[in-house]
Amino acid sequence: MSTIETRTTPRLQFGWEEWLSLPDLGVPAIRAKVDTGARTSALHAFDIETFGPSSRPKVRFTVHPIPGREDLVIPCSAPIIDRRDVTSSNGETESRYVISTTLDVAGHAWPIEITLTNRAQMASRMLLGRQALLDHITIVATDRFLQPELSYDVYHSARMRTAQPARALRVAVLSREHNYSTRRLVEEGEARGHTVEVIDTARCYMAINALAPEVHYDGKRLPRYDAVIPRIGASITPYGTAVVRQFETIGTYCLNGSAGITASRDKLYAHQLMARARIGMPNTAFAASPKDTGNLIGLVGTAPLIVKLLESTQGKGVVLAETKKAAESVISAFRGLKANFLVQDFVKEAAGEDIRCLVIGNKVAASMKRSGAEGDFRSNLHQGGTAKTVRITREERETALKAARAFGLNLAGVDLLRSENGPKVLEVNSSPGLEGIETTSGKNIAALLYKEIEAMVRPAPVRRRKPR
Repeated sequence: MSTIETRTTPRLQFGWEEWLSLPDLGVPAIRAKVDTGARTSALHAFDIETFGPSSRPKVRFTVHPIPGREDLVIPCSAPIIDRRDVTSSNGETESRYVISTTLDVAGHAWPIEITLTNRAQMASRMLLGRQALLDHITIVATDRFLQPELSYDVYHSARMRTAQPARALRVAVLSREHNYSTRRLVEEGEARGHTVEVIDTARCYMAINALAPEVHYDGKRLPRYDAVIPRIGASITPYGTAVVRQFETIGTYCLNGSAGITASRDKLYAHQLMARARIGMPNTAFAASPKDTGNLIGLVGTAPLIVKLLESTQGKGVVLAETKKAAESVISAFRGLKANFLVQDFVKEAAGEDIRCLVIGNKVAASMKRSGAEGDFRSNLHQGGTAKTVRITREERETALKAARAFGLNLAGVDLLRSENGPKVLEVNSSPGLEGIETTSGKNIAALLYKEIEAMVRPAPVRRRKPR
């Protein structure tokens, strides 16, 4: 650990060029030219963009610490402390953002101010001005590297991923509703120092081209986001997933991808995916022709049966047929409405209860047992059900994780039934609500969600492919 410099620190000697590090920005090694003729230090930065509220503005940018290696990219962000006009040695004046960060040289550290600018044409990626030089530093203008030399090899080490500092992110929540889940995502994101913007998915529109794909909103191109959290409503699934797909095309990290959202909303395809992954689920059958009704029921088993619309949500469009005759009547009615549906075996031993496992990344973050309202076989909280905490078995945990992975989802609500033959997956929800699971478990699920996002978008330096 480096210590903040004090006046009692022994005197240091700097040459006209020195190795140093900027730990707050995740830059462990950079060569800087020492220039006492310059007042403020300057750092070579690309993609400079402001974000955050006007009362606490921030700037994000990328650093290329190695000359000639534009493929090595370190994303950074910091609060803006000033904006100044800086005149270069050739007489050109430029308005630059000013940030404060920690300078570390040979274990001695102190805060300095840095301006952000494009120094691509300069031999040094950083200029160290006189404001950064403390009284005990002596400059020897005829020498260089009087302090211990560092190496660019550090950028290729495994430690770089875990050594990256926390940085403020710009996050978009794609949602048409300002409900509990959306509010929690905004509150928790801002509490962690991020800027979170709620974007109405239906009001987004897209410029689709090979060179510069864009997403527009209210007449303006949306800025570059570090991450997108999709909360796509069932009524706009096709358009919502198209918007998510556009963000994926741009290169934005999306917590849940468009393919996983699409698959989870198509119940027939979802069951086929789970069958392919050998995930336990109730016996399920599907047919298009009314002539196959008898055989369809026979494939599932005997009554009682569940008849479920393919696009049902929150327990709507799910009917329990207690006799074969009732099942035939419901199937006939659904076919008369030209609706697509599944027929499933009713798991009696579940007794109107299911388990919601909330999967975040590679972990089950929380789980709860949901019970249906009196006289209702559906356990959805939206249908008047109740919930309480539950301890799940290892097999149930593994089943939930396996189901989320089958859809490629980083956030999933996996609904399980406890049957005599082990856990059976009823549904995988790609936009699970946070209210029930946070209230029941007492856990800060939104915080766990942001930890996952932060881990994914604060990686080791990115080595972009060089154009051929």
